[in-house]
Amino acid sequence: MSQKNYAIRDMLTGDDIKGIRKKLHLTQTEFARLANVSKKTIERWEGGARPVTGPVVTLVGILKENPQIEESLRIPERRYPLRLWYMYREDICTIIDVDERERRVAVYNFTSRLMFRAFGREEHPTFEQYEEFLESRCFPRSRDKMKLVLKDLDLPFYDPLMIIEKTHGRMAEDDFWIRIER
Repeated sequence: MSQKNYAIRDMLTGDDIKGIRKKLHLTQTEFARLANVSKKTIERWEGGARPVTGPVVTLVGILKENPQIEESLRIPERRYPLRLWYMYREDICTIIDVDERERRVAVYNFTSRLMFRAFGREEHPTFEQYEEFLESRCFPRSRDKMKLVLKDLDLPFYDPLMIIEKTHGRMAEDDFWIRIER
């Protein structure tokens, strides 16, 4: 037997998988999304007699000890009509739901790294702070030859949200970007 370096089981049974899924009140489809596998894989694991191995063993161990992790990773239902995904490379940092008409903002952070959050320490930004954030992901209003830049983007006027829709809020020499859902 090889030396163990971590206090993690080597394998699980189908009943172990089903047990944690039930403990978390997840359907097979929901647990499949959390484990980043197909629903068919979950069905096979839960119904099979063979041991389950691989990364899911570690995931289940972590979820048994810290079931609140599942909730902290869950993407909330959209609260307002506009949703912005503030990303670092392919990692979700912050989700921002916006009601432009009522000037309301709801923020959901998925990282503890303050520098990676759209609003840093601020958990309840104002609409004005949201507008400042948008502008921080665009070229400045005072940019020399701004009309030429807007023309290149095929935009009639300076609007940070429209600019971000065209540029994804990408700035030179950083890996942050924004995806917009309407």
